[in-house]
Amino acid sequence: MADHGHSQLEIADRIDAPPGRGFLRDVVYGGIDGSVTTLAIVAGVAGAGLSSFVIVALGLANVLADGFSMAAGNYSGTKAELDNIRRIRAIEERHIRLYPDGERGEVLEILSRKGLSGRVLEQATDAITADRDTWINLMIEGEYGLGSVDPHPLKAAAATFAAFVVAGMVPLVPFLLGVQGAFAASVLMTLGVFFAIGAMKSRWSLAPWWHSGLETLAIGGAAAAIAYVVGSMFHP
Repeated sequence: MADHGHSQLEIADRIDAPPGRGFLRDVVYGGIDGSVTTLAIVAGVAGAGLSSFVIVALGLANVLADGFSMAAGNYSGTKAELDNIRRIRAIEERHIRLYPDGERGEVLEILSRKGLSGRVLEQATDAITADRDTWINLMIEGEYGLGSVDPHPLKAAAATFAAFVVAGMVPLVPFLLGVQGAFAASVLMTLGVFFAIGAMKSRWSLAPWWHSGLETLAIGGAAAAIAYVVGSMFHP
């Protein structure tokens, strides 16, 4: 991971436009779930000895319906998170209006736990409580442990759906193209997707790319194996 710059302009630009949590979680979550559930369907149907047509039909239905369901769920969950932040902001606005001395005491406590003390603590508290938005943002972070950057429900849902559809279509490609040994090709391609998602995820973590890739590969492979075993139980 490349280090960011520390010139005054670069620092100001980053502070003025914090990235928030971003969409990494949404993309990884959607991509893994899309490939896992579709391969699970492919493995289960193949284990039951059904035709390629049935595999493609059920796989496409899963990609579209389950992808939309996941996106809708992520939208609702992210919106609930956003609504909660707005509710807390309204509470703090009311408390500052009704109990300014008590809220100032909370600011003192938050800043003291960050290492400030004495006259510096008093001056910092005066500066923060002089601006209502700055005051509320500090309370949201320091009292509730929430970030000051609001999440984006629609963007989160779109990221989840796109990742789900792209990754979820991979297990179906061999069947759509009529490849010989389509099931084996589907498994190998999807396992490659699992590893690629994990390796990509390592860019935002301290884990080596191969370790993250193998971890995701193991999770996806286990899900596919369970589905195949269950499907085999219904093989005529």
